[in-house]
Parts: sequence; structure tokens; C-alpha cells
Amino acid sequence: MKRAVLIYGLAIAGAAFFLQWIEYRYAVRVFSTEIYVVVVAALFTALGIWVGHRLTYRPPPAPFEKNRRALDYLGISEREYQVLVLLAEGHSNREIAKRLFISPNTIKTHLAHLYEKMEVSRRTTAVQKARSLRLIP
Repeated sequence: MKRAVLIYGLAIAGAAFFLQWIEYRYAVRVFSTEIYVVVVAALFTALGIWVGHRLTYRPPPAPFEKNRRALDYLGISEREYQVLVLLAEGHSNREIAKRLFISPNTIKTHLAHLYEKMEVSRRTTAVQKARSLRLIP
């Protein structure tokens, strides 16, 4: 019984394979141009994805590391650095004073020293220069 089922199964599988092969050959003759267009389009799509990935891939940025040499060179104290970081976050003098538990006049003094040490005259240019020197992220 098993042998008969196996023989008939193999015969049906062979016949199905043969019919599929004939249908494939017919489809290739009838739709040859369309098949070639699809294959070429798929190849160009794959090539475009590969080239785009190669040209635009950028490794993830390294984690931020504070430039201590620039801080030492400019002579920026730890408290002035804290003021600079909060300044870069967009806080006002009053908000910075509340966060650091000091008076707003002391913040103005720290900012004046920062501006002098960094050779800038505005908050925005101080933040831009600090970012270019990698003092803040």
C-alpha cells in the first residue's frame, strides 16, 4: 500500500512539474519583454538602494565629550560652565539664578566674565562659540 501511494505520488509530482515547466516556457515566450523589463527594473532598484546607502550612510555620532583643554585655556570656572550650559538650554537669567540658588546679579556677573573670556558680546554667539569649541552638546 505504501509503495503504491509513493509511486502514484511521484507520478503526480512529475506530471505537475512537467506541466509547470511547459507553462513556464509558454509564459517566457509570450511575456518575454515584460519579464526582461521587470528583471532590469529590479536590478536597477537594487543598485539604486545600494548606491544610495553607500553615498548617504553616516556612522552614528560619538557621544558628547566636553573639551576640557578649551575650558582650561579660556579659564572658565565650574560655576561659569554651569551658567553656560543653562544658557544654552534657553533659560533666562532669573531661571538660571533659581536653578543655581544664586542671585540674578551674580548670573549677570558670570555672564559678563563668560562673554569676556569667550570674546563675544551676546548670548547666542556665546552658545554658538561654545558649541563650536565642543564645550556644550
